[in-house]
Amino acid sequence: MRSDLKRPELIPARCENIRSTQNASTIGVNGTRISTVEHLLAALYGMCIDNAMIEVQGPEVPIMDGSAEPFAELLEAAGIARQSRRRRKLIVTRTVRVEEEDKWAEIRPAPDFRVHSTISFDHPAIGDQTLEIEFINGNFREEISPARTFGFLHEVQALQKMGLAKGGSMDNAILLDFSRVLNPEGLRFPDEFVRHKILDVLGDLMLLGLPIEGHYHGFKSGHAMNLKLVQALLQDHSAYDIL
Repeated sequence: MRSDLKRPELIPARCENIRSTQNASTIGVNGTRISTVEHLLAALYGMCIDNAMIEVQGPEVPIMDGSAEPFAELLEAAGIARQSRRRRKLIVTRTVRVEEEDKWAEIRPAPDFRVHSTISFDHPAIGDQTLEIEFINGNFREEISPARTFGFLHEVQALQKMGLAKGGSMDNAILLDFSRVLNPEGLRFPDEFVRHKILDVLGDLMLLGLPIEGHYHGFKSGHAMNLKLVQALLQDHSAYDIL
């Protein structure tokens, strides 16, 4: 909810309300928008919270440290309530896949939920990274939520010249030049880059509106590709059941 407006606007976090996937996920209704929702949504998904009201006083969710960990900590501090209504989940019954050039993403039938992601960057500090995570026993908090977003110094400088990304710094992202990580503290994980991509996947899948029983596989996928996958899944009613 955008609570800073004279008339507060409720914006359900659903894929039909996505307005942009450029650099971040932006949702909106009736001309009112909230951007950079993916890390907060990832924290909700990873913490198994499917009923929440989030008030945002402005057009963007704070970037915090570039990860989902601050949001997860705040959710824990606020307290999580178990409700009497039975939880629904979306069970994938048939593989759905989307592709664009050499990038692709798909969701496959499976008896549990896990995310498999491969990234490939022509950069000596990143290169090719692959990781698969089965989300069980609260492992989101330790294995995924601390992973920070990352960006390249020349891109940040170009955005700032345009009046954008004014708050972009090493306090809220992993920053790289053409050869190395610039953050003096280094990385939180050796493969922090692919872990953050998995974090982004959770935030994008949260826009389905239901927890998933199925396996996500992505190769060089990003917000736009993940949104196409969510839309393709919801449009094919033969590919899922709701239990």
